[in-house]
Amino acid sequence: MENIEKNKTSIKNWSDDDRPREKMTKLGAEVLSNAELLAIIINNGSKEKSAVDLAKEIMQLGQNNLDELGKLSLKDLQKIKGIGEAKAISIAAALEIGRRRSAGDVFQKPKMSSSKDIAHYLRTVLKDNAHEVFAVLFLNKANKVSGYKIISRGGIDGTVADPRLILKEALDHNATSLILSHNHPSGNLKPSRQDVELTHKIKIAASYFDIKILDHIIVSDEGYYSFADEGAL
Repeated sequence: MENIEKNKTSIKNWSDDDRPREKMTKLGAEVLSNAELLAIIINNGSKEKSAVDLAKEIMQLGQNNLDELGKLSLKDLQKIKGIGEAKAISIAAALEIGRRRSAGDVFQKPKMSSSKDIAHYLRTVLKDNAHEVFAVLFLNKANKVSGYKIISRGGIDGTVADPRLILKEALDHNATSLILSHNHPSGNLKPSRQDVELTHKIKIAASYFDIKILDHIIVSDEGYYSFADEGAL
């Protein structure tokens, strides 16, 4: 009886037009639904459900929205019966590749010339975090990004960034200038009093090492806020 039930859910028993891999081979990736693409990443189903069935449940968990899906943690994904750690990691890795592709490779640019360029990168890599994350981009004398590092992770309402740790990392990267950034999971882009105070504290500390703070960019689903563009730096 168990084998009969397994055969019913196995994708191998579907017609070629209904099997994601075969469908992609014949018609191209663009014709597949998000759930079908996800099923290919999952690779195989469970005893009770096919990979497509599991993929549909994952999409529902993410409100059938890829942006919301990108915010799910490994533990969130594993809440679905049939999704273990290995499958959850595969899904998270695929989402991260998509996130990085969308961000563009900021490290390949000759130099940073506008807050818009850097904000696009930061917004894409940070906005899906459910909690506040403070990150720093390190730039060299040619104004080219030489490194990126998440300095701290906090709660839903805030995170604490230690200026000493930031400056240590800057010296390790031989950076001559920095771009600070953090996300606002709430979506509100207005800097808090703490954001302003921390920015100026880091700016003053960095000046003793001849390191410039070029900007502090806040990102969220709604867009970004640049301290430099708003004359608040």
